[in-house]
This record gives sequence, C-alpha cells and structure tokens, in this order.
Amino acid sequence: MNYLAHLHLGGDKPAQLLGSLYGDFVKGPLAGRFPSDLAAAIQLHRSIDAFTDSHPLVKQSLGRFPAERRRYAGIVLDVFFDHCLARDWSRYADVPLHSFTRRVYGVLAAEPQLPGHLAVIAPRMAAQDWLGSYREFEIVSDVIRGISRRLSKPQGLLDAAQELPDLYQPLSDDFAEFYPLLQDFAQAALAAVEAVERDV
Repeated sequence: MNYLAHLHLGGDKPAQLLGSLYGDFVKGPLAGRFPSDLAAAIQLHRSIDAFTDSHPLVKQSLGRFPAERRRYAGIVLDVFFDHCLARDWSRYADVPLHSFTRRVYGVLAAEPQLPGHLAVIAPRMAAQDWLGSYREFEIVSDVIRGISRRLSKPQGLLDAAQELPDLYQPLSDDFAEFYPLLQDFAQAALAAVEAVERDV
C-alpha cells in the first residue's frame, strides 16, 4: 500500500496520521524513539505492509505481471491500489476525499519535526494535492516516474508500469476483493491498540 491507503487505514488521530506516513521514512527499532501513540502507528504501518505482502490476493495481482516485470511489480501495485482507493473513495470512507486530504495536510503542516525525506516532500504533497490526485489514472504514471528517479536501474520500474493499461480491470477487481479484508485487519489492530491503552 502507498501513502493514501496507509493514511486511511491507520486511524484518524493526529499521531496516527503522522505514524501512517512515518512508516515509509523511519527504519529500524522504534523503542524510545517516539511517543507511544506515534510508535504504535508506525508499527501498524509495518503490520499492514506485512499483511499485504503475504496475502494470496496480492500475490495473485503480482502474478498478473509478466515474469520479467515482476521484480518491480510490487511498487507499481502499491501506487495503482492508491489510485483504486482514491477513485472509489466513497465505497470505503465516510468523509469526502478532499476533506480527508485537507486534514492530513493540516496535521503535517502543524508538525515541526517531520522525519527525513518526509520533511522535504510534505509541503509539495500539500501544494500539489498528491493524495487527492491519485483519482486520475494519468497521475499513476507521474508518480512511478518520480519513484524511478530514485532507483539505480529505473527502466525496470517504467517497463512494469507499461503493463497497467492492459491490467487495469483485473487489478481493479483484485483491489475491490482485497481492500475490505485489509480494512478489517487494520480495524482489528487499531482496536487492540486502544484496548492496551485503556488498560495502561
């Protein structure tokens, strides 16, 4: 999953929204590095990634790509699934997408010490409405081109992305089947964290 899905799944408190993004920018052990609520949100991000990467439906999606493109298919799929979520947002969320993204950008702007590269991209994310723009399929190619510039061998990712037009419907169907299962997983994880916090 990419930025939008993690934000949607990780809880709506400010620390949860921050942690949902920090998971892509913070590596290594978390103990003692962050307040407990922020650390729990980062850990949930990692758990969502692990659940996603190991799920048979996601493996099915990756298997739709030609074998020679599969090395980069996971990155492409993460971005494409964010497109599916933004495109069909009202199926999965109670608040409009623009209201949700505006809140996220506000939380980011209010945080004085964002970690690593997130501090660099957060202003651009808000100014260019990265999260809301995922609705448009054309943006998927732009995002993937941006990611490819950070790779030592970008052409493999760009080649994998060329499969998306032909795979658009089957991958959309995979997302529609998988995402509710991921929502259930994330909601159960959030409930478990809240139960621990009540007992402390």
